[in-house]
Amino acid sequence: MYFETTDSIQKENPHSWLWPLCALVQAANEMDVLYPKQEHLKPVVKAIDQYYSEKVPVAYQDYVTAERLSSRFYDDNQWVAIAYLDAYNRTKEKHYLKKAIMVYEYMITGMDDKVGGGLYWKEGDFSTKNTCSNAPAVLVALQLYKVTEEKKYLETAIAVYDWTNKKLRSPEGLFYDNVKIPGGEIDRKFYTYNAGAMLQANALLYTITNHKKYLQEAQQIAKASKSYFFKDNRLPGHYWFNAVLFRGCIELYKIDRNKDWIDIFRNEAQRIWTEERDESNLIGKNKQKSLIDQAAMMEIYARLISLEK
Repeated sequence: MYFETTDSIQKENPHSWLWPLCALVQAANEMDVLYPKQEHLKPVVKAIDQYYSEKVPVAYQDYVTAERLSSRFYDDNQWVAIAYLDAYNRTKEKHYLKKAIMVYEYMITGMDDKVGGGLYWKEGDFSTKNTCSNAPAVLVALQLYKVTEEKKYLETAIAVYDWTNKKLRSPEGLFYDNVKIPGGEIDRKFYTYNAGAMLQANALLYTITNHKKYLQEAQQIAKASKSYFFKDNRLPGHYWFNAVLFRGCIELYKIDRNKDWIDIFRNEAQRIWTEERDESNLIGKNKQKSLIDQAAMMEIYARLISLEK
């Protein structure tokens, strides 16, 4: 199990919420890519298992099940599934695929035809449909399609992708945070992880379909993201949101070999290591350090090393 922060006194809960583990599980997978004889991922998987909820449809809740019943979020589950599919592609261990399919079956129960389609963010809360629960839904479905070649996954991915573009894409190619239900009002805030997940979705759709429109859209999102988010030679301060953007940038780099965003992240990672690291080698601007920040930067550093190999 893991703590949320280094603060031993002001802890909200005895253990971390699931969300920081969504970051840590991906970081652990990237560490296993670099050091396959070490086991970074398995302890995190064991911890995530403690959040498993037997409520049908089964999924992960946002806090440790043995301590209390709590809410379930579609996006938390999706980020776990994305990491597990990466792990499955690397190891071919079936339990990762099985858990990812479980998440897929859970997340599609969060879809309906209000405001034309799309997924809600939180189970049982019908007030918003968010980019952060729809863009990763596309990624889960696309990765499952690549593994299984079952058309239902591709059909789901394209349906959710099309809805997200119709309802939440801005004219310049970024993505609004959410649409309110039932009125359809748009929360127009932009975050790097929403852009990153849709960037990755477009790059994956291009590799799967070879349709040029997806590559062009990925490049437009990358361009718009640089224009909006990269100010004064730095990115916004949420490391994990930026890590998700980096995933999309890497997926695009595999196709067009444009190093622009790779260089931005390399320089940003070096700046953070110099300016935002304490004497214990923990990262963050606050005195108390957080699990999600450490996990995010671990992922970014690991991916940068992998790109150099």
